[in-house]
Amino acid sequence: MKKRRLQDSDEHMDESWLIPYADLLTLLLALFIVLFASSSINSEKLQQIMISMNSALNGKGSSLILKENASSPAVKPLEKTAGEEKKQEENEKLHSLMENIQSYIEARGLEKVITVQDEPKGIKLSLKDVILFESGSAELKGNSPAILGGLLDLIKGVQNPISIEGHTDNVPITGGTFRSNWELSSARALSVLYFFEQIGIPSNKLQFAGFGEQKPLYPNDTVEHRQANRRVDIMILKVQE
Repeated sequence: MKKRRLQDSDEHMDESWLIPYADLLTLLLALFIVLFASSSINSEKLQQIMISMNSALNGKGSSLILKENASSPAVKPLEKTAGEEKKQEENEKLHSLMENIQSYIEARGLEKVITVQDEPKGIKLSLKDVILFESGSAELKGNSPAILGGLLDLIKGVQNPISIEGHTDNVPITGGTFRSNWELSSARALSVLYFFEQIGIPSNKLQFAGFGEQKPLYPNDTVEHRQANRRVDIMILKVQE
């Protein structure tokens, strides 16, 4: 008789533990939905996921489907870092400077001998040697100081470093003061640098380089191309982070 009662007890075990277990699963699911909603503003995808999860639970537990008109959690845009703000401010200043330089060039009809363009490392002013130097010379000529002075009045307001780069064509130098195009291009860049110093550009902002014939704009195959390759580039450099 006792054996019979033991068997009955085994057959009718208490299953009440299943209810809190189901509640735990529901709470975990709700936590997952809240975390997902906090990291996403796409309410349509969120709605689809919650519908799928409720279906997977066969309707057990509380419904977690958002109402059709429910708004998604607002996500605040990330604030710009100090570095990003500084970079944006610098780009705006350089863009404004480039426009002022272009206006200066156009107002004086210098488009054929001076160009300005935005490049990855900064703003480049390219001046053909014909408005700065006599052939084979590194001494500033005629009204070239006045032209440079007008450009520098615009440049003085920026704190960016300035690189002055001399270039030549591929015609070899014979006789004269300079032994090679390397020397000529370097001497011309240095003459422009000295002029910049004389009118008040701090020397610690200036640098120069002579590239000879190594960086032509065009193949040295025509008179026009060789003339374009003989130039001095003034680079207003972007500040490196």
